[in-house]
Amino acid sequence: MQLVVGRIGRAHGIKGEVTVEVRTDEPELRLAPGAVLATDPAATGPLTIATGRVHSGRLLLRFEGVRDRTAAEALRNTLLIADVDPEELPEGDDEYYDHQLMDLDVVTVDGQEVGRITEISHLASQDLFIVERPDGTEVMIPFVEEIVTEIDLEEQRATIDPPPGLIDDRAEVASSRDEVADGHSASSRDDREDS
Repeated sequence: MQLVVGRIGRAHGIKGEVTVEVRTDEPELRLAPGAVLATDPAATGPLTIATGRVHSGRLLLRFEGVRDRTAAEALRNTLLIADVDPEELPEGDDEYYDHQLMDLDVVTVDGQEVGRITEISHLASQDLFIVERPDGTEVMIPFVEEIVTEIDLEEQRATIDPPPGLIDDRAEVASSRDEVADGHSASSRDDREDS
């Protein structure tokens, strides 16, 4: 099975290094020197990693045969793809590969059907499930422990405990206008006595 493990960014320096947007939880395994990666577009690869290092929080890679800035810049936006055994599991107990989560049915803790995971979006702050609802609309669900309470790969199900408003329009919004309408006064700067 082929998994996208990174995307090449801009060239760094003049010796052929590139920045890499990491798309794997195991960069030390998938993006290590000596790794041979397929690419998208396919004509760009395969690429063999010659060196790797972290600089200012970013992964920098240099590929065999890429020796200058011009050659490195030509690789920009190329996806890096690793061959992974479909039976292989991540090292951590609560870690999953994207392919394991795709197409899982999403239900709430009380059994309400939400939809099916169609995409995993990897953001800097957290990962998101993109879930297609039965009516064809999409909802984004943060993949955090407080919301995604269980992943059951055998049952092909993700159970969520969503806060109000995440998957429906029943969010509770409090505003000062509501308080005034209820006969309660809202405090403002104009209510203070002059001293």
